[in-house]
Amino acid sequence: MRILVIEDDEDIRVAVESALRDAGFAVDAAADLASGGELLFVNSYDCAVVDRKLPDGDSLPFVRERRAGGWTVPVLFLTGHDSVADRLAGLTEGDDYLGKPFAVVELIARVRNLCRRSGAETARPLRHGDIELDPGRHEARRGDHLLSLTAKEFAVLHRLLAADGAVVSRRELVAVAWDELVEPSSNVVDVVIARLRRKLGPPPVLHARRGAGFLLVFP
Repeated sequence: MRILVIEDDEDIRVAVESALRDAGFAVDAAADLASGGELLFVNSYDCAVVDRKLPDGDSLPFVRERRAGGWTVPVLFLTGHDSVADRLAGLTEGDDYLGKPFAVVELIARVRNLCRRSGAETARPLRHGDIELDPGRHEARRGDHLLSLTAKEFAVLHRLLAADGAVVSRRELVAVAWDELVEPSSNVVDVVIARLRRKLGPPPVLHARRGAGFLLVFP
């Protein structure tokens, strides 16, 4: 899942980016609304974490304007003010709010909850052949064997299972498991695919289609 973070405090922004990536999310970050708007123009996100007060304005009108245009990405507002009015604004214009200072583990939990609420379809268990993946439990199995997967391996397997036997391009896998710092031409996808292939074990079901991408093929 891909998260947008808009926060002007560099220490907070870096800490949030790092924590979300460690939790398995792809993260793009901006220090102001203008830069955040540019990222929104070119990327799709599962959730946005947005500071209320930014150098180029209040983020409430920024979100309100995009909502009016049909933007439905859930928004978690960060605010240094914790009055009733601020809480109501965060819940009215956005989907959740978190007062500063906050515990990073709580932010991650709230982001996961927003992503889950907004993507009920992506949270349903998937099964193809003898492989089953349950996003809600964050568990994957092949037959009776529970697979020990990293966050990136889990995200790649989820996308491949969702494709139901169709080829998934390298660019698609980068979009769901990494962020804009990773080029589709880099070898990070190949590294994760190789590890995932080993963990899935025999008989081999994860295959490459030269120049096209990857897919699951079952006997």
